[in-house]
Amino acid sequence: MLESIVINNFTIIDRSQIEFEAGMTALTGETGAGKSILLDAINLVLGDRADSDTVKNGADKADISVTFDISTLANAKKWLVENDLDQADDCLLRRVIQSNGRSKAYINGTPVTLSQLKALGEMLVDIHGQHDHQSLQKPNIQRQLLDDMLPEHDVVSAVEKTFKEWKALKHQLVQARDQSAEKQHRLDLLQLYTRELHELNLKDGEITQLQDEYNRLSHAGQIVETMTSVIDDLYEKDTHNIQSQLSHCVQQLNQVTHIDSSLTDASELIGNALIQIEEASAALRGYSEDLDLDPARLDWLNQRINEAQSLARKHQTDISDLFKLTELFDQELDQLQLSEHDIEQLETKVSRSAEEYLASARALSKLRQQTARQLSQQITEVMQTLGMQGGAFTIQIKAQEEESAFSSHGIDTVDFQISPNPGQPLKPLSKVASGGELSRMSLAIQVILSESSRIPTLIFDEVDSGIGGGIAEIVGRKLREIAHHRQVFCVTHLPQVASQAHQHYQVTKRKTDTTTSTNVMALDENERLEEIARMLGGMTITEQTRAHAQEMLDSVA
Repeated sequence: MLESIVINNFTIIDRSQIEFEAGMTALTGETGAGKSILLDAINLVLGDRADSDTVKNGADKADISVTFDISTLANAKKWLVENDLDQADDCLLRRVIQSNGRSKAYINGTPVTLSQLKALGEMLVDIHGQHDHQSLQKPNIQRQLLDDMLPEHDVVSAVEKTFKEWKALKHQLVQARDQSAEKQHRLDLLQLYTRELHELNLKDGEITQLQDEYNRLSHAGQIVETMTSVIDDLYEKDTHNIQSQLSHCVQQLNQVTHIDSSLTDASELIGNALIQIEEASAALRGYSEDLDLDPARLDWLNQRINEAQSLARKHQTDISDLFKLTELFDQELDQLQLSEHDIEQLETKVSRSAEEYLASARALSKLRQQTARQLSQQITEVMQTLGMQGGAFTIQIKAQEEESAFSSHGIDTVDFQISPNPGQPLKPLSKVASGGELSRMSLAIQVILSESSRIPTLIFDEVDSGIGGGIAEIVGRKLREIAHHRQVFCVTHLPQVASQAHQHYQVTKRKTDTTTSTNVMALDENERLEEIARMLGGMTITEQTRAHAQEMLDSVA
């Protein structure tokens, strides 16, 4: 649950530190006092976009910190561990907005991205805004609300996955069938390129070998001359070659090693050198014998390297990358040259993918139908308590299996329908509901969603607008019921709702000739009585108004 919030230099709040409890908390105050500012601050900490206007005039930055108790939230704790952000059972979310509009976000003191802040925030707080009823008429919002109530969400993921696979294959098939002039031009060009490259028939790594061999053969005369001189010096001169001199040294040392055995190591070292000289001589003779001095071979190497260099220049690539370029051109050519047989195979894949998609979409549609029946009944029951006795609500789902109806959300169109009064036929919500009815329908849906929600903190921002009297009292009771299982915050203008809260905060605005600031204050029993009386009677509070306010507070179960 939300334990506390600390706000510094945010819009018209200098500094405010508020501690919260479980249950239902009412936030009240006169219009324009700044109740929405508190929610704006919470929204920023949950990942909303920020701008420089949120920084109090004259300050260099705004700083907002919110502390949550997550001891019972396994999913949030798991997410924090996976992101290396865990810290016991408390979780601190912080947002700092600079006067230039830049901002920084932190979770438990560690800098994070806004997407991370938003991902965690969605597990901690659910905010129902005062204008939610306006979006209730939109088909995509209706579908989303229904899907939020599904007992299984893997089905939704399966539909998204199979749709993406089908769409990718469908796109590939369209490309394969495309016979545009641009494609044909590219096809002709690739055929020319690949023919030239395949005629060269360059193997992977061959260029390096060709260049090494060319360098060797083009300097063969110098190499042979050097080899001959070295072999002579090592072994083949009649006198004074290195081999004979080393042999003589070994013989001389052998004559004295019996006198001083310490000379044995030196003698052995010279003997080893003699062996290495003999092996080196043999290796050099072998190299000389294997060296091919064929001029025709040299010409062939020169021609092949020149051909490769010419193609490398043509394609503006390094000569060593020609082999890879050949492979890339071959792959692209294969893609463009799909035969009719290949297209038939691709058509089969598309067909199979469509069937897989339809299977998952049908499963989702069936689950939606089941959930829609239950949700329709629940919302109809809540309607009876919100001033629409005898009214009815239903969720109509139509499935279209034509390919044109395929989407990542499935094949269903979802339509919320209402009969506000007994005897009236069900019609789309967007056509028959008045503003007040829309507001009450939105509240009914939010009550049902909140009761099934796993999110611990719920914020209702003037969702009770457009209602009053006995219905307002019922709304208050409903919110208090939810607060038995969730932490509930309610921004309200209705005394019938505020009187149901476990805690009550008043938001006030202070003005001077040069400054404006907002203050949030926890109310004790007497202060709360005065605030409920103000909400009932306006600026003039009579004893009768206070008595009515006390009666409201005393009637809360």
